[in-house]
Amino acid sequence: MPSPCDPEFAPAGDVGAALMLIDSRLKAVHDDSGEAAPENRLLADRFTASLGPEEAKEVLDGVCTIMYMMVRWLRLAHEQHGKDVIEYVVPNLVASLRMMPRSVGPEVVPTMAGMVIAAGTGLSPNLWRGQYGQWTEAEMRPLEATAFLLAEHINRITDDPDFVTRMIAEALSGADHD
Repeated sequence: MPSPCDPEFAPAGDVGAALMLIDSRLKAVHDDSGEAAPENRLLADRFTASLGPEEAKEVLDGVCTIMYMMVRWLRLAHEQHGKDVIEYVVPNLVASLRMMPRSVGPEVVPTMAGMVIAAGTGLSPNLWRGQYGQWTEAEMRPLEATAFLLAEHINRITDDPDFVTRMIAEALSGADHD
């Protein structure tokens, strides 16, 4: 019997816009000159501010879809080595989130960890989170940070700064062809 949090019941959202935001953050962090970071952040902030409520929900669902895809990739990679993704990824993620107190308050760290654990067990992160009510404003930056940290982790593992962006873009391209 499928769970109500099964990914097949989850809206995919605007994965393209979500990927653009995550990729923009990755590029800003890795910009050695430091010149693009403030401009990229301003553009991303303007983009998100221009979204209406339904569009914002679509991007939020898109971020959750990408998180699910990244954790699924991590789960498969860890299983090839006989390791549990939750055991190896979640503690590092939580430690990283706790080092970001200005962006991620301690009260939302359990929610972000729960979303990753949900994805690691094959559940939809946004449907899992939705069981507990509407998203809050206080969860937006932590969600962005969680998606960024997962992408950064995968890019480090693969030693490819564009791996996640390419993986998601290829999945989107394949979905368009289907």
